[in-house]
Amino acid sequence: MMLCLVTDRRLRSPVAQASEAADAGIDLIHIRERDLDAADLSALVERIVAATRGSRTRVVVNDRVDVAIACGADGVHLRGDSMPAARVRTMTPVGFLIGCAVRGRDEAIGAGRDADYLVAGTVFPTTSKPGLSERECLGLAGLAGIAAAVSVPVLAIGGMSTTRAGEIVAAGAAGLAAIGLFADPNRTIKDVVRQLRDKLAT
Repeated sequence: MMLCLVTDRRLRSPVAQASEAADAGIDLIHIRERDLDAADLSALVERIVAATRGSRTRVVVNDRVDVAIACGADGVHLRGDSMPAARVRTMTPVGFLIGCAVRGRDEAIGAGRDADYLVAGTVFPTTSKPGLSERECLGLAGLAGIAAAVSVPVLAIGGMSTTRAGEIVAAGAAGLAAIGLFADPNRTIKDVVRQLRDKLAT
């Protein structure tokens, strides 16, 4: 199961999270501090890249291809309004990760031609998008439709929890991405990762 931690510095320090995530075996850290200017974002990315160096954890930057390349990140996460993945591919080095956010099957088919992985959501209602009703969410059926339509890994996002790990994988997802799940003050990231892995092993 591929696990992606999405940062939100309002909940936890991203640098502290990155160190803990690398130690816990998180696969991917998505730096999603969209309100930072280029200088502050670059400083944060450099610190997170340094904190994860030597581990299996890879780092991607939300939207800012220039910052990702300049700071030695492993890739970029493209939003729906970002530069197309095909264009990003022409300006980045070999092995540079490109992930794309998608909200439906048709969008996923288009993005999946040039991306290394997709992040599909919002699957379930989540506190990070309080205005979104359950009817507006993808749900497991929507997630399954996306996963079946593409050949690249699909990560589910939105309302993720340790208890839902089994059903999102059963729907065809290769893993999950989450903010709150990995920012819980009552559980370490290592504990969350262990619970997720244990859930899938049963």
